[in-house]
Amino acid sequence: MRDVQSEKDFREIPLQKVGIKDLLYPIKVLDRENKYQSTIAKINMYVDLPKEFRGTHMSRFIEVLERHKNTMAIHNIEKILEEIRETFNASTSHIEISFPYFIKKPAPVTGIKSYMNYNCSLVGKKSDAGFDLVVIVEVPIHNLCPCSKEISEKGAHNQRGVARISVRMKKLVWFEELIEIAEKSASAPLFALLKREDEKYITERAFDNPKFVEDAARDISLLLKKDKRINWYKVEVENFESIHNHNAFACVEAKNGV
Repeated sequence: MRDVQSEKDFREIPLQKVGIKDLLYPIKVLDRENKYQSTIAKINMYVDLPKEFRGTHMSRFIEVLERHKNTMAIHNIEKILEEIRETFNASTSHIEISFPYFIKKPAPVTGIKSYMNYNCSLVGKKSDAGFDLVVIVEVPIHNLCPCSKEISEKGAHNQRGVARISVRMKKLVWFEELIEIAEKSASAPLFALLKREDEKYITERAFDNPKFVEDAARDISLLLKKDKRINWYKVEVENFESIHNHNAFACVEAKNGV
């Protein structure tokens, strides 16, 4: 059978990334409490394509993924990327894995437990220059505006937002740890299930702990800076404003030890 993908190409244009995108696939990831957690990931996988080749064999990405779907943990990403490089005889391989991660959280007063979901990602690259992995968590948060509290006689405007933390690490940092850092740096955390006693607690906690996006970004940064397991971090905080037709945003990026 004719192998069209392997035919010679004469346009003299190498491609930096070719592969598959937005593949939905069941995987297992590390879970601090339960060892592993099953979830559904959206996966992108790419390799570089030299100028002399017309195309690549897309099915081989799935074959590699199938061999590793039960070991999609942080410490296995480099092995997966190296296998992709070997399979395609490529110089560089990339993988981007995004998935919902679930934590069962007790409500702050009643203690009733419910699942909260957090969007997490693993973004890896392997080449002759080495291996790079960025771990990302997106944490929904609640912030109350300090300015609104200061100028208002009755209440203050507040909003739901998201804190996005990206890190490069020397040693394992659990998703749960990054989530806890984001939640303690906001006016208040979010929960899937709250009874009236819990709602009262969260509302009053936020009122007593007002935060601009700038405050939340800096407080998260301070906690990440203290963690010697982390080489580099980027913090992005966005508030979905409740009284404006725009969002508020703050970002900080730094290398630890610099």
